[in-house]
Amino acid sequence: MKSQQWVAAATSALLLASMSASPAYSWEGFKGKSNIKHVLLISIDGFHAVDYLNCSKGVTGVNGGDPYCPNLAELGENGLNYLETSTSKPSDSFPGLTAIVSGGSARTEGVFYDAAYDRSLNPPITTTGNGVTGVPCTVGTVLGTRTEYEEGIDIDQNQLNGGAPAGKDGGIASIDPNKLPRDKNCKPVYPWNFVRTNTIFGVVHAADGYTAWSDKHPAYSSVNGPGNGTNVDDYYAPEINSVVVPLSVKTPEGLNCSPIPDPSQTGAYVDSFQNIQCYDTLKVNSIVNEIDGKTHNGKASAPVPNILGMNFQAVSVGQKLIEANVGKGGYLDAIGTPSDKLLGEIKFVDDSIGEMVSHLTKNGLLDSTLVVITAKHGQSPIDPNRFFPIPGHSKANGKSPSTILTSFLPDSEVNQIGPTEDDISLLWLTDPNQTAAAVAELEKQSPVTNNIAGIGQIFWGASLSQLFNPPSQDPRTPDIIVTPTPGVIYTGSLAKQEEHGGFAHDDTNVIMLLSNPRFHAKTITSPVETTQVAPTILKALGLDPADLQSVRIEGTQVLPGIDFDNNN
Repeated sequence: MKSQQWVAAATSALLLASMSASPAYSWEGFKGKSNIKHVLLISIDGFHAVDYLNCSKGVTGVNGGDPYCPNLAELGENGLNYLETSTSKPSDSFPGLTAIVSGGSARTEGVFYDAAYDRSLNPPITTTGNGVTGVPCTVGTVLGTRTEYEEGIDIDQNQLNGGAPAGKDGGIASIDPNKLPRDKNCKPVYPWNFVRTNTIFGVVHAADGYTAWSDKHPAYSSVNGPGNGTNVDDYYAPEINSVVVPLSVKTPEGLNCSPIPDPSQTGAYVDSFQNIQCYDTLKVNSIVNEIDGKTHNGKASAPVPNILGMNFQAVSVGQKLIEANVGKGGYLDAIGTPSDKLLGEIKFVDDSIGEMVSHLTKNGLLDSTLVVITAKHGQSPIDPNRFFPIPGHSKANGKSPSTILTSFLPDSEVNQIGPTEDDISLLWLTDPNQTAAAVAELEKQSPVTNNIAGIGQIFWGASLSQLFNPPSQDPRTPDIIVTPTPGVIYTGSLAKQEEHGGFAHDDTNVIMLLSNPRFHAKTITSPVETTQVAPTILKALGLDPADLQSVRIEGTQVLPGIDFDNNN
């Protein structure tokens, strides 16, 4: 149950968000006072700081030793490169994206994973696409429920547009409200109201700015922040886990996406090195259209957004995927030398960013645009020799923490309490009072000398409260978090060799590059976090970073080394 303190804080946050919302905008009257009028925000999911160093400087044995990301390298010639950048913890896409756009960590936002748990909410009315059981809802009764903010809440997750009504190509119209968790009044909790504080899109929109974002799920409309889901004026989110279909696009490198380039893998775009590039190109084209003064689909004129951007999934797929009868991606060694498959994905992303920059230049917008390149998460392990799957490809490498704690987890599917496991294990127990006993069981079955679960660290009690709100105060905080030894992944998949979500360096250390033609190249080694992107963007646009509630709550600072008033 929520404490009175937490209820008061959440109510205050929602009230502030509603007060900052603007029912209409006039782009011509944007209130930002700065030479920077636009921000292009790019997340290259999985892209490490070392990936940028390698591709911009060159690696022996790859591309003849020459740089293989010339467009990113050129941005770096007028850019600030932050070497010690940390993502959110956990380093999942949902908290990672929330951190970038809100300036807040999971402690403030209560966002731990796209599939997590909330003891203060009720299950959906209709069973979700990924199996969260729908049950009747009684006003005033709280059951607790697994929260699912990914493809499972689509009207039809098998369709590229998420099953949206005719004429809609993927966005909030693709969300089935009957598949959403319910509050105590049995009202659906939309993604933008699941996050607890406002975002850069809400602040820019309230300042009469025009906003746009493209991402991999309709659920990631969470970037709107609390309100009615309209702080992003142009939101586009083709479903990445939909069935693969021919696409009437051509990648920046000339790959024709109709017919399907890799017909051997049509279950989802993430299952193919080629098909994922076609999927990402849909979003690249949306950004190019917006830079050209059109809506994302190019069908109507629109202002060039004051903030726009997208996530790339291609590099993440290039790192993780073992594609049957095709090959494996990932790295060749501990210094991050890319495999041929990963190299192809990096080159694709670089060429795509080059196309965006080309259109900014053509439209006379480059000087007034801040380009921010970062990532929601990294990927682990870089060193292929460290990879150790549990239970593993042979199903015999050991037990995951959730398998060890079967007796502490429910046998009922109604409340869906249970584990979320990648290269981290988040555990919500049936009875939180049994946390100490559950931890003792983990310790007993996984001693250091015979660590069948690959456990590196167990966070619970005071050690957990150091990082997040205690479970007794916050209904979303896991009772136990297990981070494994780096390289261990809780999976039995034959198609996976890397993952993210954990606290390891490879999970959390990502690219952070800020570029503008007026900047002088600079490398910054002081530790920074992706939460600092949000206040930095507002500062760049001449708005007040303190308009972000998470900035005020956590004291999140603008990234160091930038003087926007004096052009760096």
